[in-house]
Amino acid sequence: MSDFLPTGIQLSYLVAASLFFVGLKRLGSPATARQGNRLASLAMLVAIVATLLDRQVLNYPMILLGIAIGSVIGAITAQKVAMTSMPQLVGLFNGLGGAASALVAMAEFWHYFDLTAEPNAGSTITVMLGVLIGGVTFTGSLIAFAKLQGLISGSPITFPLQQPFNAALLVSFLIGSGYLIATSPTPSLFLGLVVISLVLGVMFVIPIGGGDMPVVISLLNSFSGLAASAAGFVVMNNMLIIAGALVGASGIILTVIMCKGMNRSLSNVLFAAFGTGESGGTATGGGGSQGEKVVRNIDPEECAMMLGYARSVVIVPGYGMAVAQAQHSIRELADQLDKMGVEVKYAIHPVAGRMPGHMNVLLAEANVPYDALYDMDDINPQFEETDVALVIGANDVVNPSAETEKDSPIYGMPIIQVDRAKHAIVIKRGLSTGFAGVDNELFYRDKTMMLFGSAKDMVSKLVAEVKQL
Repeated sequence: MSDFLPTGIQLSYLVAASLFFVGLKRLGSPATARQGNRLASLAMLVAIVATLLDRQVLNYPMILLGIAIGSVIGAITAQKVAMTSMPQLVGLFNGLGGAASALVAMAEFWHYFDLTAEPNAGSTITVMLGVLIGGVTFTGSLIAFAKLQGLISGSPITFPLQQPFNAALLVSFLIGSGYLIATSPTPSLFLGLVVISLVLGVMFVIPIGGGDMPVVISLLNSFSGLAASAAGFVVMNNMLIIAGALVGASGIILTVIMCKGMNRSLSNVLFAAFGTGESGGTATGGGGSQGEKVVRNIDPEECAMMLGYARSVVIVPGYGMAVAQAQHSIRELADQLDKMGVEVKYAIHPVAGRMPGHMNVLLAEANVPYDALYDMDDINPQFEETDVALVIGANDVVNPSAETEKDSPIYGMPIIQVDRAKHAIVIKRGLSTGFAGVDNELFYRDKTMMLFGSAKDMVSKLVAEVKQL
């Protein structure tokens, strides 16, 4: 039995790794994402059970206590946190993952020190990688959370010589790590390097605007995976190495996809201090003109008539929908239109909202059919045959300036081309700019009508009016 146990543990890890791969593949589509999540959860359960059966695991009461506390916190969080706060929650999860990996690395260093053992270079390198990546992920994620939660300004926070200062911190960490590798463990130096990693995380995120937080969250998710993989090398656990590598790889792939969705490089996102991070401007509802630009208003009754007598309607959700929690009202509106024979589709921009897949998650919560959701590239060719494009709380991702104005900071960013529809109706509180701080030319187009007000209130009124038709 004792000879079989190590082999059984490794076989269990192999099964868990296979389930991780299949689960990750299933997560690639909204239609199979729930099944993928269950498979990945099962894989983690198998991995945890196998690890607990390892002969090196000695303190079962402490482990079970940790599982119990974590389960209670997780259950309460799942019930209490609103869907609109999912980006903040994901940011915190990333940070906690990084912190756990950093603590594992720190514990391993103290293990060497307490035993007055001489760690080899490979062990010290993995420990320092765990500290660096884990520390940056932890404090960086906390700053991202604070920006999204409004605890600090979403605008980029910059100061003179900021990048040289950050480079100096990184070089200092590398030099200090090299000294530790070449000499015996030095607790005071090690603690100083831990502090540097934490400061680096703060300095990494503060110059990034709130509008770029979806990319930052995705990148920090990748960092948390790399930190976990480093921790796996520290404790020599194959499953942790594999799981961390999967998270790291999928996170960086998603980051690249997000950057392509904005037609910007990752370096531009991280170092350009782009956008205000907050909705700019103070323009509110009302007809007439703004300067030489004419704004055309529409009331809920007129809007309902346009929607009810259209053949095809494309709904374009944005962060305003998330703030107003209007997804259930939108689903009700779509159901009413469907009963009247109107074809309803949803256009999803890859960077709409504040985290990757934000709109998909919210619409899934309202039980919107998966086959009604269309990616940007799939829906854009259909707009010329679309009677009405209904934009709900979206701004930069539907701004035609991205295609026409070379001087615009969002020029070249792929957009959902609602301006090509026969009619466009925009539900928005006012004419304020989005995260990029750019005025939206769509609002002033001849085919565009503005329905000013809260997304949830306006959509609820539309539902009532459509029922009267």
